[in-house]
Amino acid sequence: MTTAPDPGGASAAKASSVAEPAAVLGGGTVKIKRFTGLTAAIAVGALTLTACSSSSDDEATTEESTGASTGIVSVNGSEPQNPLVPANTNETGGGLLLDQLFSGLVYYDADGAAHNEVAESIESDDQQNWTITLKEGWTFSDGSPVTASSFVEAWNWGALLSNATLSSYFFEPIEGFSYDEESELKGQGLEVVDDQTFTVKLKQPEADFPLRLGYSAFYPLPESFFDDPEAFGEAPVGNGPYVLDEWTHDAEATFSPNEEYAGERTAQNGGVNVKFYQTQEAAYNDLLAGQLDIITAVPDSAFETYESDLGDRAVNQPAAIFQSFTIPEELEGFTGEEGDLRRAAISKAIDRDTITDAIFSGTRTPASDFTSPVIDGWSDSVPGAEVTQYDEAEAQDLWAQANEIAEWPEDRTFTIGYNADGGHQAWVDATTNSIKNVLGIQAEGNAYPAFAEFREDITNRSIDGAFRTGWQADYPALGNFLGPIYKTGAGSNDGDYSNADFDALLDEAASAPSVEDSNALYQQAQEILFQDLPAIPLWYSNVTGGSADTVEGVEFGWNSVPLLYEVTKN
Repeated sequence: MTTAPDPGGASAAKASSVAEPAAVLGGGTVKIKRFTGLTAAIAVGALTLTACSSSSDDEATTEESTGASTGIVSVNGSEPQNPLVPANTNETGGGLLLDQLFSGLVYYDADGAAHNEVAESIESDDQQNWTITLKEGWTFSDGSPVTASSFVEAWNWGALLSNATLSSYFFEPIEGFSYDEESELKGQGLEVVDDQTFTVKLKQPEADFPLRLGYSAFYPLPESFFDDPEAFGEAPVGNGPYVLDEWTHDAEATFSPNEEYAGERTAQNGGVNVKFYQTQEAAYNDLLAGQLDIITAVPDSAFETYESDLGDRAVNQPAAIFQSFTIPEELEGFTGEEGDLRRAAISKAIDRDTITDAIFSGTRTPASDFTSPVIDGWSDSVPGAEVTQYDEAEAQDLWAQANEIAEWPEDRTFTIGYNADGGHQAWVDATTNSIKNVLGIQAEGNAYPAFAEFREDITNRSIDGAFRTGWQADYPALGNFLGPIYKTGAGSNDGDYSNADFDALLDEAASAPSVEDSNALYQQAQEILFQDLPAIPLWYSNVTGGSADTVEGVEFGWNSVPLLYEVTKN
């Protein structure tokens, strides 16, 4: 969710607050698992996503349901940046809560494959005009029906310029969307056919459109939302596996199973308690003490010991998370030719191999692109990627060339902003020390106490200097790491980067006739990013989490988020 500003790691899709939690931000030997759900889901020509069901599946569900536990499962989290409105939530703190409360047209399994949830079918003969049919019997937790209008009205509201939602970018492909004027999707790109059917007209063919529809921006909303969006955000009514019992700001959010839920992700426990922690160390200590059931990101201080501490309950697996820091486009000294030289110099001044080994103990891998190795189509040989290779002499030469254009002031300090509650201080200190030692300038971290406060300054463009960014994928596709973060005007484009050639390649990739063609164009787009460096790639993150012996059935998904509905606790 957003440029993954993560409390500790990665943007629903999502900004993340942690230091690379399992998907939004490894050493040793890391086995890379490629998730091919995207390739499997897309075919040239007509494409239909239909519900996955069989007699054997039904029997398994029945057995799981009858064996469901009643204990409340606790997991660490962070205070959401905004009220819980799907289209205005693009960071991991709020995203974790929303994903318990809502069900979209599709959901993603642990491997990142899309399965129909509220949708009965999603069909197109040309990948531009889509007909979406809903399953019968779905309701919101207040008993009101989930209809075609629930989706159309929600998407229309999220796309309107006047509502200025953080995830409006995701509606840009739909006919009628505008960044420049108030424009309704209804009557242009969205049409309600009947209570169970609506149509979507895109501006161009986009074969992977159905794959995106499990992201929170596309969740439905009940009629009550439109009566008072602000009040709804504090006490949302959804159609997902759980209902929100209480949200105590800066402390916790508690959930109980939704008796009205009609999907396959039935809660196998008595509820969920998301506890908001100020530090990862505090969460980990609670896990060891039996006061927390699941931790989604291990603090760097425990990297050497957590696998022995937790045994087979430790998790260290590749996830769709990319970590970087962003240098705003208008930051003094970083514009034009001077800026290009300084950005490249800073990138080459960072010893990623040493930092990932020393700080992350095998849980991060130095980045060689702007996406993630777990996504089908990833490449480690995009032209221009050599700018991510540590080279002291080249970094110093580039910096000297920039100084010939405009001298860097001796009293100026290059800063990287970060949220202190996400376990980022160690790597920020190591990174700024590397920059300082190579380039001979002052460089240091700029710590914010809490993720929400950090995100506010980024969103309001009031942060002074560079700042850590990460991306936890919204859906398993290369384009999801590029468009939401770097396309002109996109909701998670926190550095205000703009390049018309890059934008054009993204549009061409989205309309490509096959996934292979699309991925080739996304790689071309990355060549431009390596030239401009709107963000400095750092590393890919593994999910480094774990659970206590109080729970069973803990599984972390492709995007580093635990599938809480599967967890049992007596």
